[in-house]
Amino acid sequence: MTPEQMQAIIEAAIMVAGHPLTVVSLQNLFPDDNRPTASDIKSVIGNLKQHYQHEKSGLELQEVASGYRFQAKAELSPWLSRLWEERSPRYSRAFLETLVLIAYKQPITRGEIEEIRGVTVSSTIMKTLQEREWVRVIGYREVPGKPAIYGTTKEFLDYFNLKSLTDMPSLTEFRDLAQQDEKLQVQLALENTHPGPDDSEKIPEEREATLGEDESNVIAIRETSDNSSDEPEDECAAG
Repeated sequence: MTPEQMQAIIEAAIMVAGHPLTVVSLQNLFPDDNRPTASDIKSVIGNLKQHYQHEKSGLELQEVASGYRFQAKAELSPWLSRLWEERSPRYSRAFLETLVLIAYKQPITRGEIEEIRGVTVSSTIMKTLQEREWVRVIGYREVPGKPAIYGTTKEFLDYFNLKSLTDMPSLTEFRDLAQQDEKLQVQLALENTHPGPDDSEKIPEEREATLGEDESNVIAIRETSDNSSDEPEDECAAG
């Protein structure tokens, strides 16, 4: 088999698989007597990456936690997003704060999350995180009651285009982004709010994981077109 043939097979396999493929998975495409080594596979992947980087292509070869996949380049999202009429899922700040705490502080219990946030974590939030397969129970704390310990999954890393947890932005960078978002939310509130005589007495309550279309003060996680396969909207999406 020529190197060109092997590259064509690997390229086509990653393209049509519908999910990320590992080096071992790619090796298993070939018979035992003609199976390329892991180094051979990685060399071909390197060539493919360079090819798609230099060509004027809308695709790129990306390594995520579960393996390698082809995906649309992020800069094409404004056009590709028109392929899907459904609205992006909208999540409350409480939902995202819980996800961030699990991602950065794992392994962590629900009680520890509540202690940090200072409020009770909604059961709906924990259920939604597990239904999306972003979070899973990884054990139980050896204390009275044996509370569940939570951690993130490979699906979480794949969704956010990460190879490992070390690829997440540092907490300093995250705080800077959070501060910028907070300033933007305040500015939008000042521009769009028309105070009434009773507004100053309103007390905000804990939001549920899902918000309606008309609710403000939310953060949207946009379904980007760079995923290799379409993800169905789950019940936590608003609208």
